[in-house]
Amino acid sequence: MNKPVQIAIILLVCVLAAAFAGCSASMTTKPNNVLKVGVPAGPHSEIMKVVKTVAEKDGLTVVIVEMNDYAQLNAALNQGDIDLNSFQNQPYLDTIVKDRKYEIIPIAKTVIFPMGIYSQKIKNLSAMAPGSTIVIPNDPANASRALLLLERAGLLVLDPRSGSNAAITDIIQNPNKLMLIEMDIAQIPRSLTDGSIAVMNAHYASTVGLSPAKDALLSEGVDSPYVNVIVGRKKDAENPAIQKFLNAYHSHEVKQFIQDRFKGLMLTAW
Repeated sequence: MNKPVQIAIILLVCVLAAAFAGCSASMTTKPNNVLKVGVPAGPHSEIMKVVKTVAEKDGLTVVIVEMNDYAQLNAALNQGDIDLNSFQNQPYLDTIVKDRKYEIIPIAKTVIFPMGIYSQKIKNLSAMAPGSTIVIPNDPANASRALLLLERAGLLVLDPRSGSNAAITDIIQNPNKLMLIEMDIAQIPRSLTDGSIAVMNAHYASTVGLSPAKDALLSEGVDSPYVNVIVGRKKDAENPAIQKFLNAYHSHEVKQFIQDRFKGLMLTAW
């Protein structure tokens, strides 16, 4: 083989190799108009399907990735397997970031399933007798949330240093000598038939036909620290595609869907 032919072959191989490398890169690099969003199955997934439809009008493709393990949702986001997730509130996120040193941050507020105070015995908190029994969830996260709501109701005072990690031992004032009983949250709705006052999430209240909007003596509002948030990676905070996504999530269409579908069991925080 003469030298000019050898040179031509070498050049051809180089061109093909470069072309292949370019094609490979284009196949592995996600277009900047596509976002993969992690959600658990259920309400958050239902909402995301509406967001996906709205986002398509603005040229953004939302790929919904369902994962029912909350820890997996944050791990996948931190390592770049998904671009955003939607399922958690700020206190939960703060705990995860502190414990695992993740580089993820809240980007925008979404919705809240309000926790409420319920009773089949009284119609107003002012009618609560001294020494009344109040049932609250026994898991630390929901127990703290319940205690903060009881403090907001003026029924007790918590040590201000406890923050969103309050426990029964952080009660510093209980003027009406209320008796607080911790119970598995799934069992709390049944306690109402015993005449108890109970603090529970909207989902569990709904299992006995109660709604925070209509039946709670007091419930959380959209100013609650337990509003859910969209979470992303710090380095992606300025990504234009994320702004398109937030515009879609905070659209009238999504708000209307939540109002019609959940009928007060979930509130929009925007």
